[in-house]
Order: sequence, then structure tokens, then C-alpha cells
Amino acid sequence: MSETNIIKTTTTTKDLFAQSNIKDRFEKLLGDKAPGFISSVLQVVNNNELLAKAKPSTVLNAAATAAVLDLPINQNLGFAWIVPYKNEAQFQMGWKGFVQLALRTGQYDKLNVIEVYKNQFVSFNAMTEELDADFGIEGEGEIVGYASYLKLNSGFEKTVYWSKTKVTNHAKKYSKSFGSSFSPWSDNEQFHAMAKKTVLKNMISKWGIMSIEMQTAQTVDQAVIREENEVDYVDNVIDITEKKENLKSKNNSKIDLP
Repeated sequence: MSETNIIKTTTTTKDLFAQSNIKDRFEKLLGDKAPGFISSVLQVVNNNELLAKAKPSTVLNAAATAAVLDLPINQNLGFAWIVPYKNEAQFQMGWKGFVQLALRTGQYDKLNVIEVYKNQFVSFNAMTEELDADFGIEGEGEIVGYASYLKLNSGFEKTVYWSKTKVTNHAKKYSKSFGSSFSPWSDNEQFHAMAKKTVLKNMISKWGIMSIEMQTAQTVDQAVIREENEVDYVDNVIDITEKKENLKSKNNSKIDLP
């Protein structure tokens, strides 16, 4: 009896994005921008060995999330990323992405987040949330913290300041991969970007305008979006308060993606 060789085929991320129904899905979301968006996603995958090995459906769902929010996947722009974690792809917002979504509401007069350098910082009163710092001088030396500020068209203002130590402790507590070589917190430049996002995200979620887009962004940030739009925070230990306020179940939630 002759042996029959069974060849198992695996659908790659490139194959998945080449399917007509997937292309149609992105065209409905992005119109004429769809081909360029898909090309940028595939380029990101090709340039990242770990992401190339990630489950294609999680890459697709992360890309679809970015498309729903109309944010480009481009590491140089810093609006949003698709990042690998344990053979799956996470969707990750950048601080610029949160700023973009906030500005779309048309309800912000001013919005910013910056690093605070040692030569600028004087003091911060946690009770009154008054930050005494000289931002009229160029920042030099060590970065000691991060400050975020918003002013709504209504006149409401809010300043949030986190020391670098507070940001680091927060990251250690809520990111399982903190300290690993592949964690963005391990790269000096990415650390500052992640820190600014953390402070800005915290401020907007507590004091800003939470549009539907912003609520979605808050929910999917740093999550793997699985089948049927199930959101799984594989790298994050979500704060209990955030779970009660933002999630529909103890370990995961669902979002509506076309």
C-alpha cells in the first residue's frame, strides 16, 4: 500500500489580506485609502520577525481596529502600532493617537503632554494638582516626570503630573512584560512615548470628553482582538476599577468591528 502524503497549508498574513472579502472590508472602512493602508500593515509585518510569526487573524483584527479608528499603522508617525506578544498581535495606541481622537470631538481648546526635565521642575501639589515648573526654559538633564494638560471649549482645565517613578511603578504593576527585551518600556525612547501615553490616557479617561471613538480606543489599547471581537489583555494586569467601568466581563470584553 502506497503512503499518501498530506500537505497542510497555513494561511499567512499576506494571504489573508489578499482575500477579496478582506479587501472589501477595508474599502468599506477607508475607501480609496484602503490599498495604501493594507500595504503599510504588510510592510510592518514583513519588517518584524516576531509579528510575521504571529497568528494572522490577530494581525487582521488589530489592523481593522486601526481602520475603524482611522489611525495609520506607521511606527514613524506614532498614532498606533501592531506589536507582537507571544505569537499574537496586539493593537497599541500611541499618545498621538489619543490626541487625534480627542481633537476630532471639536470640544478641546488645548491638549498636550510633555516630558518634564529636572531643570524645569520645582514642585507638584497632589491635593490641588498645581504644577510649579518653568516651561519657558529648554529642558535639560534628567527627565523627572510627565505632565498632561487639557482645556475644553467650555473653559474647564485640568493638569495631570506623574513623576517618572510613578510611571515606572505603574508599568511594572500592569505590564507582565516589563523589563523584558521586547517590551517597549525597555527602550529609552519608547519608554518616554509610553509614559506620555499613560499620563494622557489617564487624564482623558477621568476628565476628558469620552467620544465613542475614544471609548473604543481606551478599551482596545494594548489588547489582542480575537475572533468575534473578543478583547484579551494578554500583557496587562487591568486595574479592578477600570474593569468595572470599561469592561463587560472579568477577563475580556467585546467590541463592535465591521
